[in-house]
Amino acid sequence: MSSNHSMNSSFHGPGVTGDSPAEIIQEIEDKDKSHDVMHFLESINQSQALQANLENFQKDGDIASLSKRLHSDCDKGIDSKTAEARRTHWGTNAMPASPRKDFWTLFVETFDDATLQILIVAAVVSLAIGIYDDPATGYVEGMAILAAVLIVSVVTAMNDYQKESQFRQLSDANDAIDVVVVRDGLHWQIPIEQIVVGDLVVVEAGDPIPCDGVLVRMDGIQLDESALTGEPIEVDKNAENDPFVLSGCTVIAGSGQFLAIAVGKHSQWGIIQSHLEKEQDQTPLQEKLDDMAAQIGYIGMGAAAMTFVAMMIIKIWVNPAYLQHKSVFTHALDAFIIGVTIVVVAVPEGLPLAVTISLAFSTKKMLADQNLIRHLAACETMGNATNICSDKTGTLTENRMTVVKGVFADTRHEDIAHATRSIKISDKAQHILLEGIACCSTAKMVPPQVPEPSASPSEEHPMVDTRPVWIGNKTEAAMLSMAASVWGGNDDWEMRRANAEFGMPDGSRLFPFSSARKRMTVLVTNPAAVDDIDHADMDSSMSIMRRRASAGSTMSRTTSKRGMGEHWTLYHKGAAELVLENCTHYLDADGNEQELDADKRHSFEKVIREYARGALRCVALAHRSRIQEICNNLHEIQLPEVEEKLETNMCLDALVGIADPLRADVIEAVAICQKAGIFVRMVTGDNLETAIAIAKEAGILTKGGLAMTGEEFRKLTPAQLDEKLPILQVLARSSPEDKHMLVQRLNGGLMPETKEQWLEVHPKKDYETQRDLLLPGYKEEWAASRGGVGEVVGVTGDGTNDGPALKAADVGLSMGLSGTDVAKKASDIIIMDDNFSSIVKAVLWGRSVFDNIRKFLQFQLTVNVVALTITFLAAVSGYNPPLNAVMMLWVNLIMDTMGALALGTEPPVMDLLERRPYRRDASLVSRPMWRNILVQATYQLAMLVFLLHRPDLFDCEDGSTHHFTIIFNAFVFAQVFNEFNAREIGDKFDPTRSLSKSPMFLLVILFTVIAQYLIVEYGGDFTQTQPLTWEEWKITVGLGAISLPMGFFMRLIPVDEDPATFAGIGGVDGKKDNSWLRVLISILFPVLCAIVYQLLLEVEELKEDYSRYEQSLKK
Repeated sequence: MSSNHSMNSSFHGPGVTGDSPAEIIQEIEDKDKSHDVMHFLESINQSQALQANLENFQKDGDIASLSKRLHSDCDKGIDSKTAEARRTHWGTNAMPASPRKDFWTLFVETFDDATLQILIVAAVVSLAIGIYDDPATGYVEGMAILAAVLIVSVVTAMNDYQKESQFRQLSDANDAIDVVVVRDGLHWQIPIEQIVVGDLVVVEAGDPIPCDGVLVRMDGIQLDESALTGEPIEVDKNAENDPFVLSGCTVIAGSGQFLAIAVGKHSQWGIIQSHLEKEQDQTPLQEKLDDMAAQIGYIGMGAAAMTFVAMMIIKIWVNPAYLQHKSVFTHALDAFIIGVTIVVVAVPEGLPLAVTISLAFSTKKMLADQNLIRHLAACETMGNATNICSDKTGTLTENRMTVVKGVFADTRHEDIAHATRSIKISDKAQHILLEGIACCSTAKMVPPQVPEPSASPSEEHPMVDTRPVWIGNKTEAAMLSMAASVWGGNDDWEMRRANAEFGMPDGSRLFPFSSARKRMTVLVTNPAAVDDIDHADMDSSMSIMRRRASAGSTMSRTTSKRGMGEHWTLYHKGAAELVLENCTHYLDADGNEQELDADKRHSFEKVIREYARGALRCVALAHRSRIQEICNNLHEIQLPEVEEKLETNMCLDALVGIADPLRADVIEAVAICQKAGIFVRMVTGDNLETAIAIAKEAGILTKGGLAMTGEEFRKLTPAQLDEKLPILQVLARSSPEDKHMLVQRLNGGLMPETKEQWLEVHPKKDYETQRDLLLPGYKEEWAASRGGVGEVVGVTGDGTNDGPALKAADVGLSMGLSGTDVAKKASDIIIMDDNFSSIVKAVLWGRSVFDNIRKFLQFQLTVNVVALTITFLAAVSGYNPPLNAVMMLWVNLIMDTMGALALGTEPPVMDLLERRPYRRDASLVSRPMWRNILVQATYQLAMLVFLLHRPDLFDCEDGSTHHFTIIFNAFVFAQVFNEFNAREIGDKFDPTRSLSKSPMFLLVILFTVIAQYLIVEYGGDFTQTQPLTWEEWKITVGLGAISLPMGFFMRLIPVDEDPATFAGIGGVDGKKDNSWLRVLISILFPVLCAIVYQLLLEVEELKEDYSRYEQSLKK
């Protein structure tokens, strides 16, 4: 690996222009000068042309000359007053949006649907024949069909347009991240789109590169450039060979600062993105519904064909009086239009539409609940999660770290948060402690807001939060706050860190914290180091620090420190018990190193356990002096050598107890999850005692539950782990690899399937003898152990190394506040507030989506069965179909688009969390749903067949427009009232529950009722309807309203959910659900009932005809 510290000393010139903000703005606004700057920046930022870029950059000079061109500074960044001018003339960092389809394009695309095309052809033919036969009114039917098609297309295009708008809003929210820049010599956290050319951008491991730039300083920085190059290898960055960083890449190791040279559409990623258009993949539920829609469509086509054949047989062989005036061709056209309309009604295009509407509605609402959905499938999958593996810090706890107690230089300090005086140890010991806290950290402080001065003394000041904001690791922030408090003598930790000159040529080295190592190390070099304290006559540590700062400032940056008798000190920070293992000495109150014997080690271990049992995070600080005597290549040394040679024989400086209180709503949220059948596990890097204390307080670790360490976990065989999984509730001191293996074992995600894949995971191991002994196992063994169906696992993660576990999970949940960009990109949902209760809301919304789709499915299957059957029965009975093409299209609109809007946007209810999650292979239609569909369809068919054969009740002619209008009205209002029934899919009858929270449902019902009234009363020849009397309105609406009490009585029929469809806590082994057989039965049963009823009526009519025939013979 090439060194990032062997850079030219000239690489870090001051870059100070000395110009005033007004002069800088004037030069930026100068078109010729701006053009020259942009032309030069383009010459050093050509795509896939590293060598040419480097030559052009070096030809111009160095980083100092570049910063001068950009009116920036390599230490202080830009003057914030020039930011707006830079944004105006050199570009904004907003990425170009992919071109979106306008409404007209979406409208035209709706006519790609084959059924609509057939209807249009049929309408045109009908129009031509109608005008030819009857020029006065013959156009009505054809125009009515075309108008209905137009309405369907407009509504579909509107839905598509709204859906795309919502997805773009969510995408914008997904891309909204904050970055750290240096302006005016201060660190600022700003939205990514506010970066301008010349900004000094600060990045660390896990951060995205927000724009193109040239590195100013760096420390072990590696980038993942696969997004641009396609090569999955880590790229080392250095001054000599490759100082360029490109947007769209991610920092995977180290840290650095760079000058922004291209932003937004001018950056490499912006150029690529402008040619991209993201397409939303279908979710598993959408695919499953597409399959079901296809099956129902085939049944509809069969019914359409049978209807066409029946109508043609009646015309050709029976030729009743009402058909004698029509030609065979005209009747065939009518039969064809009815058949096509049946197909339109039967094909439930509303099923995928309902999923789309429900997902779009839910994802927008979930964003308000602090859940940002990155992949739509996660929304529905989360609803049936059976396991949640949660981090502790920031998720279960508040991530509001405060140092409350500790042992510093072998001196105990209690209640540090309320200390009124500085630490009672020697200046030498204090200096070592404060130097370690300041340097062994990467956290930064953003300046607090300062209220604007009022124009008049009497004017009220606005409420402004003047507390400083910390960026970075909260544990580090807690210790830096302690150092800067009265307890630490109001230490200037920023000066200490600046003096260390991290990332500077020949400066100090930094090996950042890693969740795998659970520690971090810095190697600090300065002309005056810890050794100077021995000859400082016990000056205050601040005086020493200032002397060092003075020495550092007088030394020319162009002069190497090498050969000047460098003093190097290692400062180390990490998990207390792990650090203690590598210590052989401890620091006493006088600042001297004492040997760490067995008794002293035992006393420190006792403190660690004491803090852990009190639910405190215990962090250890250590140092090692004169490390230049151990290694002479400290400017080039890499982490493996640091671990082997330097992180040993250290001196323990302090044990720090940090409190992170449990979030107020965590206990309730965990209890809700457990009641909902979800197994909650805590996977944390903290030690076992702390993890157990927090888990018990949160209610995660219950009686009979198991807590173990990562070290114990890794020693288990797959079979042994399977035995412990039902009770494993806490995994402490775990590495990201442990979390990954736990997830793999639970759901089989990314499990090795072949010998080659297993050997990739376990190099130099024997596959034949060890495959059943090493975690995570292999696919064949895993599937055999649990019937091939694993758990549905949600996993939280915030670190770069959590990426594999987040990918392996069914739903990866990254932390919006503390998560790295790598973790966010690997996740499916971003928890914006890092709060466990937000995860519970994700489960609730996921179950709501699933149940809303089932509600709509229950409603649509009922309408399908009834509409197809009544049309077919009317045809075989010798009637004109009671529901003509326009009526059927209106029913289709009610059933598909209106139904999807009404039932797909139902808000969630907490009752959803009182049942266990469904298995992966559970049927979409449950047993209670089949009951509801059968009962409602049977009632509606019986009502419509009765009305079809009893026109005399309304004193109207059999088969007349008046007769069919009555049937049509009763049918539509049966659907209106059944829509209330469909709001519940179980045994609970409460059709008006939470109606005030369902405005879309009420709007759809209101629209349907008003539109139905207008169609009946004013449709006339256009819809082939006739105005009804008030009595007829009351009767038809009343017949439809009977669907509501039917909804009550049908729920009294004892039908329970199949226990095998449930998973999670209390679940049972499942079995394959023969859903296709139930679909067939549900459709055929009411159809057969109606056919039997129809046959009985036909037999009665034949008897009457025969009786009249006998009487005529007698006469």
